[in-house]
Amino acid sequence: MDFIWQSAILILAGIILLKIAGRKSISQLTLAQTVVMLSIGMIIVQPVVQNSLIKTILVSAFFISSVVVLEYMQVKSNAMEKFITGKAKLIIKNGEIDPKVMRKLRFTVDQLEMRLRIHGVSNLDDIKNATLEVNGELGYELKDDAKPLTVGEFKKLMEAYFPGVQQGGLAQGQKEGLNLFDELDGEEKKDNGMLQ
Repeated sequence: MDFIWQSAILILAGIILLKIAGRKSISQLTLAQTVVMLSIGMIIVQPVVQNSLIKTILVSAFFISSVVVLEYMQVKSNAMEKFITGKAKLIIKNGEIDPKVMRKLRFTVDQLEMRLRIHGVSNLDDIKNATLEVNGELGYELKDDAKPLTVGEFKKLMEAYFPGVQQGGLAQGQKEGLNLFDELDGEEKKDNGMLQ
């Protein structure tokens, strides 16, 4: 039964090694990083598995059940979630890049600009706050002047400049016709809960 303890130690070591590897390696693996991650997986399992089929199956089952247990523990405990998954890191706060956090994450300004361009942001000065999420994705909030106009804001402006005018036109046309979600909702009501 030593292999159970070895497996537990190797899972903990794997989590720590992947945390050291960083968020970027999880979200966008390069060829070299992919080879390293696969190698780590093979190296972690090798000391435990040896040549026994039963042992291999038991170790694999233990690894899978460990993942399920760890996910359950993350749901139940914020401390476990923070240890295993981590928390998003604020890399831009109030329009200012935090160089300490960027250095700690090994994330360059060029990489930040690349991620922002992918999201359609053309000016770094338009960003109010930005986070590097635990999955390696970039989350951001635009400054008020850079945000697109919403339908709600447009309606308020129209009401301010044209008071008393009924909200017709596009809004009324939308009420008359069904959108894609209304169509689905109507089918669900017709089916009376029957599965399709």
